[in-house]
Amino acid sequence: MKNISLLLLLSLTILSSACQSESEKTVVADKVSMEAQPFPLSDLRLLAGSPFKHAMDKNGEWLLDLSADRLLHRFRLNAGLTPKGEIYGGWESLGVSGHTLGHYLSACAMMYATSGDERYKERVDYIIKELAECQDARKTGYVGGIPNEDKIWAEVSSGDIRSQGFDLNGGWVPWYTLHKLWAGLIDAYRYGNNDQAKEVAVKLSDWAVNSFGSLSEESFQKMLACEFGGMNESFADMYAMTGNENYLKLARQFYHKAILDPLKEQRDELEGKHSNTQVPKIIGEARLYELTGDKDMQTIATFYWDRIVNHHSYVNGGNSNYEHLGKPDCLNDRLSPFTSETCNTYNMLKLTKHLFTWDPQAAYMDYYERALYNHILASQNPDDGMVCYSVPLESGTKKEFSTRFDSFWCCVASGIENHVKYAESVFFQSTQDDGLFINLFIPTSLNWREKGMKVKLETQFPADHQVRITFEGKSQKFPLHIRYPRWATLGIKATLNGKEETVTGTPGSYFTLNGEWGKDTELILDIPMELYTVSMPDNPNRMGIFYGPVLLAAPLGTEDLQAYEIPCFASDAESIISAIQAVPGKPLAFTANTTANSQLPLTPFYAIHGQKHAVYFDKFSTQEWTKKEKEYQALIEKQKELEARTTDHLRIGEMQPERDHDLQAENSKTGDVSGNKYRDAFNGWFSFTVKVDPTKEMQMLCSYWGADKDKRNFDILIDGKKFKTINLQGTHGPKVFEEEYAIPLSFTQGKEKVTVRFQSHPDCHAGGLFGFRMLQKR
Repeated sequence: MKNISLLLLLSLTILSSACQSESEKTVVADKVSMEAQPFPLSDLRLLAGSPFKHAMDKNGEWLLDLSADRLLHRFRLNAGLTPKGEIYGGWESLGVSGHTLGHYLSACAMMYATSGDERYKERVDYIIKELAECQDARKTGYVGGIPNEDKIWAEVSSGDIRSQGFDLNGGWVPWYTLHKLWAGLIDAYRYGNNDQAKEVAVKLSDWAVNSFGSLSEESFQKMLACEFGGMNESFADMYAMTGNENYLKLARQFYHKAILDPLKEQRDELEGKHSNTQVPKIIGEARLYELTGDKDMQTIATFYWDRIVNHHSYVNGGNSNYEHLGKPDCLNDRLSPFTSETCNTYNMLKLTKHLFTWDPQAAYMDYYERALYNHILASQNPDDGMVCYSVPLESGTKKEFSTRFDSFWCCVASGIENHVKYAESVFFQSTQDDGLFINLFIPTSLNWREKGMKVKLETQFPADHQVRITFEGKSQKFPLHIRYPRWATLGIKATLNGKEETVTGTPGSYFTLNGEWGKDTELILDIPMELYTVSMPDNPNRMGIFYGPVLLAAPLGTEDLQAYEIPCFASDAESIISAIQAVPGKPLAFTANTTANSQLPLTPFYAIHGQKHAVYFDKFSTQEWTKKEKEYQALIEKQKELEARTTDHLRIGEMQPERDHDLQAENSKTGDVSGNKYRDAFNGWFSFTVKVDPTKEMQMLCSYWGADKDKRNFDILIDGKKFKTINLQGTHGPKVFEEEYAIPLSFTQGKEKVTVRFQSHPDCHAGGLFGFRMLQKR
């Protein structure tokens, strides 16, 4: 009997440990009373039947394909240990090497929690063991994989601080990179149940306190001019995990006055700011508010959320153009191939969760749903799981995805986290009445340990508008708070065990069903969806099209597009919805009668990849369209005239066209900006052969990037003879522009081909050249 009791006690201890492995594991309680609490990720499971489960599975495959030893390369090297794998390419081989490892720790720990698959925990445990070995070898408490980190930290800790926004003492955002490591260690402890991760984090935190805690306020603020991620959040979490007041003090020191003071005073001074640099700071203030009750921190978080979501965001829930914010409510002219950086929304969803726990408003989850479907899910290639840096919203652009092993942009690192935690906000517990919030309609099961109950939400939503919720366990009474989506203007029907219930809510709220829930309970929700549009805040006639929560877009193929080929609507009707029809028998498939195509397909934006797309659509009255059509016709005629004058056209940066034009080069490379290929050369040159008319004067049409400047000085030579000197000044902005140069007849007379050479000046670039045509002179 004694042995049985000991065995039972041991079993209960192990079970208790497993149940708590993903808990906050805090020794400092929040001072703020939360109205809602998320469930542990380990108690949630995505179910089949949604694109989210597919996305998570693809991401899980990628996590297992990545090598921990290759991500650890520079950590071991910097600790004086022999690396066990070659360093990855892309950003991992540059100044932010090490940032991916922290995200990878978080992703594997969360994937373990949400799937129970031990392979992910094995990755977590291995990496933590390796980091501990690196930390022990250094003997200072520090561990990192940043180039020249020892020199950087020594200078900064002594008060010798030099920053240029993304550069700190010659290092590329070193605090940003370390924040990812801290977050990974905390998540390995929180989700991966790895106690050694806490030990490593404590030693690292002590190193930070000892190294930077005594910096003057002036020096600290100077240091914070360089992007530092969410270091205030990390030290707040470390304080909560340990009770060490030094960590709370350091968290407060990571208060960036230049950004946070205006927000505290409810002033929107975000124009021109790098968007993702700011969001983690706000998350840190939100976490500090929870631990301290400081109302200023609450104001910062809530005001910032409102400004970003309601005044700086596009229809997909993302924000920023070329990573920066513009004037509030001015988005019409800020569409490009680099809209809506994915990291921004990764962080905005984190912030939204914090705000919802304080005040569970439907507005928070309405935004969360829009951003989750139309930015986060849309940022992944469903075929191979690769992810986008930015999700472009300009018509005629397309999503550009990472490679499996050679990109490692910031949005790759956050991206491998994005797709493992879709279940985290489907359910929340109501702390005010011990009820259950149902926030999102994503197929998910909940193991509600406190009540000894399992809740299962099954649906084919958004392909189907019916949601089925069932319960397993002893029947219990508690309120069910169900989000009434803002888009659900056709109403919601709730049927409990075959009997229709009264729904008292309105769109953009929660409605409550009070009842007894148990194994014989089946709740059916019918949430009809309809088409509607959401316009630009500064242009009511440019809009996105939605069906329920789903942003629709038009696939536009893979060929080059001219402005007149971009679809728009020409109608005197007040709404364009009458021009859109559902495709019978195909959920989420529609066609639209547009100027470009009378049967233009419309499909969920998240499903489009590998081709160009249109997300925003312009609407013209018939009179306006008559004028616009004439403008487009003029463009067509101009293009035809250009083609008629063209003797040769080189698609620069593309392999076969360059071969066809006998391209030769030295110290030259190709690249891509906004989907536009280019070639340049630093302290070098490139040349190619093009056809000319031997009897006529010629012109060359060269395309450049409008923002290129600084050391962009080069000569253009024709058959070895200097023709022109070019000095790019960056005065045309972030877009491709064209320059046309008249060529004296002496350069081409009697010739059928000439060799054009772009030769850099010393320590300068030749180009970048984005396009080239040889033309007969008008």
